[in-house]
Amino acid sequence: MKKLTLILILLLSNFIFIAQKKAGKALKKDSLVWHTDLVKTNEISIKTKKPIFAFFTGSDWCGWCIKLQKDVFAKPEFVKWANKNVTLIELDFPRAKQLSPELQQQNNSLQQTFGVSGFPTVWIFNMTKDSATQKYNIIPFGSLGYPVGSVPGKEQIRFLRNADSIMKHGVKK
Repeated sequence: MKKLTLILILLLSNFIFIAQKKAGKALKKDSLVWHTDLVKTNEISIKTKKPIFAFFTGSDWCGWCIKLQKDVFAKPEFVKWANKNVTLIELDFPRAKQLSPELQQQNNSLQQTFGVSGFPTVWIFNMTKDSATQKYNIIPFGSLGYPVGSVPGKEQIRFLRNADSIMKHGVKK
């Protein structure tokens, strides 16, 4: 009986280990990496030759932002598309949590640069650094918002179609 119990425990342990290993791989493969620092995001963008996908959000108060994350960004189609095509940055304007002064300044500056007056707003763009002035230049491709008028449960389809159209017409590095 002890032998049977030991075998069952070993089999169960092995099964759990394999399941956790598979879940870990899926999580890494199927997840999104959202950056918050524009300079670091731009370095990644240049290295990967993928434009920046900037998500202007009020993460803890904006209902449409939360809805965009749930209806589009959490969908496997978006995750696959984003990992293949863009470098993600979240530019947050929370009310309940406090951002560092540097992050607040960066986000406010980008909000002004792009003229963002409502949330959620997404801008896709590239950046170049002027070697003479050491200042960054933004090359905007276009902007997106929540895909209003989409078939409920299929919002990611319209959003990705719009994003692809912007990417197709954008200036490549």
